[in-house]
Amino acid sequence: METITKDFKHVQTAHCENGVATSLLRYHGLDFMSEPLVFGLGVGLFYIHIPFMKINHGPAISFRTMPGDIFKRACRSLGIKISRKKFRDPIKAQAFLDQKVNEGMPVGCQVGVFHLAYFPREYRFHFNAHNLIVYGRDEHNNYLISDPVMETVTSLSPAQLDDVRFARGPLAPKGHVYFPESVPPIKEADLRAAVKVALRKNGWWMSQVPIPFIGSSGFKYTGKRIKTWRSKLGERQAGLYLGQIVRMQEEIGTGGGGFRFIYAAFLEKAAELLQDDRLSKLSEQMTKSGDLLRSSAVRMAAIYKGRNTEQHHFDEVAEGFYEIANLEQELFLKLYKMKF
Repeated sequence: METITKDFKHVQTAHCENGVATSLLRYHGLDFMSEPLVFGLGVGLFYIHIPFMKINHGPAISFRTMPGDIFKRACRSLGIKISRKKFRDPIKAQAFLDQKVNEGMPVGCQVGVFHLAYFPREYRFHFNAHNLIVYGRDEHNNYLISDPVMETVTSLSPAQLDDVRFARGPLAPKGHVYFPESVPPIKEADLRAAVKVALRKNGWWMSQVPIPFIGSSGFKYTGKRIKTWRSKLGERQAGLYLGQIVRMQEEIGTGGGGFRFIYAAFLEKAAELLQDDRLSKLSEQMTKSGDLLRSSAVRMAAIYKGRNTEQHHFDEVAEGFYEIANLEQELFLKLYKMKF
């Protein structure tokens, strides 16, 4: 039997969690919501290089906050109550999902990418923090899927959805579903207040955490290690490490540069809401950081592919990371200290 959530509209975005949050909040009446606004309210911009962890045999680096935090923080900032559930039993997970679908409630789901049937094969890898929306079932009993990184809606059979909802490995989703429970009316004054808090929080995370591999200083931490990799690891392994950074920076969601461009758009929106030109100038700086990250990716890719393998090529990449560190430290310190 066909079940489709009324008035649900698919929204394509650059990043999956931003897109799911945007679509779910728009469905519940917040028509002003956008990807940059969700990302900013969710205090999504971040940097961390975890020295004691490896991912796919390479450095563990992230350019955004932990999966799930953007939706949770954005909703909390606006006083929106949310529900989140995980399951050990796939049968119970499917029963709960069917209940919400039958109620006409679109829900966000955390899934693994590797077995996602509608993804092109070249984009499938072992990453378990992808997000999509289930918003109904069709006449063939397949689940209707709104995946924000896809141009159009698609569908998955119950078995296919079960496979990705219970993918194994790091960040295993365990059938994780989430959705807004109640959304109060949001006045413009409420939104302005939430934006001010979010700006200061992101400023704190990026400029005030006294740990060298977290926040803006983390870029310098990475740069120092890049300078040593060629001599410590050899050309091949050092190149693979840089390839890992490129993958984390450019291929996981919108990556480092892309997230900086989204945050720059949030700063522009904040400047408009708060009538504060200082934020527009910070938006320009944020865009420059995104450009620098994209340039560093090109240099790292050339090393990874074996075209540039001398020590001075590694040094150039490291110097680029130092420049990003200084730029973002200055930017987020201003943001943290800014009075509105």
